[in-house]
Amino acid sequence: MSKDKKTAKSRVAIVVSRFNEDVTSGLLKGALAELDDRGVRVAEGDIITAPGAFEIPLIAQKLAQTGKFEGVVCLGCVIKGDTAHFEYISEAASHGLMQASLKTGVPLAFGILTTYEEEQAVVRSRDDAHNKGREAAAACVESMAVLAGITAR
Repeated sequence: MSKDKKTAKSRVAIVVSRFNEDVTSGLLKGALAELDDRGVRVAEGDIITAPGAFEIPLIAQKLAQTGKFEGVVCLGCVIKGDTAHFEYISEAASHGLMQASLKTGVPLAFGILTTYEEEQAVVRSRDDAHNKGREAAAACVESMAVLAGITAR
């Protein structure tokens, strides 16, 4: 999607996990760069931190319910450890975001990494074209455009 008047006026929030902050800060940087490239500005106050990935769906849903945002980019990182914790958190976050998006009708872009090793997360949060925060932001903006097109019919 190119920069246009609708995109430039769109308001997008970002929810980013503090857990694994070395990785999530890279995802945030990528998301902000992608949104800027698409002409979407994110106010500093529209970047909300969550304690971890598990808390992201509720925070994103509340942001969507305000009616102030056309989309929410959700960023986090869950790295597999020695227990089943990884599976529970990953599944809860993904299902929670899907349910919240369907409930609110607002795109809640899934930018939560679920990796087996820290190095996989680091690679996906680097400052390059493969940054998953960048991809989540792109998916959010593109979904916003599709929904706006459906509404305009």
